[in-house]
Amino acid sequence: MTIDKNIILTRDGKKPILIDAFYSNEIDNQPIVIFCHGYKGFKDWGSWNLMAETFSKLGFCFIKFNFSHNGGTMENPIDFPDLDAFGNNNYTKELDDLADIITWVKDHFKAHSKINTKHITLIGHSRGGGISILKAAEDDRITNLITLASVSDFAKRTATIGNLEAWKHNGVTYIVNGRTKQQMPHYYQFYQDFIIHKARLDIESATKRLSIPHLIIHGSNDTSVKLEEGKALHKWNSNSELKIINNADHVFNTKHPWDKDQLTTALLETINACVAFLQKQN
Repeated sequence: MTIDKNIILTRDGKKPILIDAFYSNEIDNQPIVIFCHGYKGFKDWGSWNLMAETFSKLGFCFIKFNFSHNGGTMENPIDFPDLDAFGNNNYTKELDDLADIITWVKDHFKAHSKINTKHITLIGHSRGGGISILKAAEDDRITNLITLASVSDFAKRTATIGNLEAWKHNGVTYIVNGRTKQQMPHYYQFYQDFIIHKARLDIESATKRLSIPHLIIHGSNDTSVKLEEGKALHKWNSNSELKIINNADHVFNTKHPWDKDQLTTALLETINACVAFLQKQN
């Protein structure tokens, strides 16, 4: 297995993006999987590296990355040393980041004889699931979609980040990170950007427009994003598949840091469901 860590994607007029690629130089016809982390997430969170290795061993070129404004830096991609960047993040920036990642992947691997750049699957976790749904509905380069514990409504979450009048008046509201104890800012531009792009950011509408295979995976014990949200996505797209992982929480019974060399039963079941789904498509 080849593991290329912390590749820097530089972009004119935009913040750079850090990328990890896991693939084989021996296995033929490896489809590409692009993983999108969630809110207060990052590419090296918990067991995501172990998940990437598992996908790669099973014959996939697995790409994961940090959204450009997730709060990490090129020097320190873990946790949130750049809270100002975090505060300036928004959904449309993440959609733009993902578009640039897809372009980079197709270009970076176009001459690699073992990797199939015509088969690109998005896997999005939590907020990254919502971003993946929106992008899959608007970008025909994506061939399959998998959402893990995905949110189903950005409007509701955006409106409840903080008191809107105080948010507008102060220009910022703060969310406490339960793990790092950081006061994480959301500048008012987040809400303004959502209102401007509300139609584009409608997950229900995007889900109903999907024309590619969609697997929805959700843990039965998810207290961060309730199972009802996964069921709603399934209802909106009758051609989708819904897989419920029994006794699994929002992160499939993992945590950060993850110092074990094994996946949890819940995450392994999740990966196996993803692989079985993708093998049917390719």
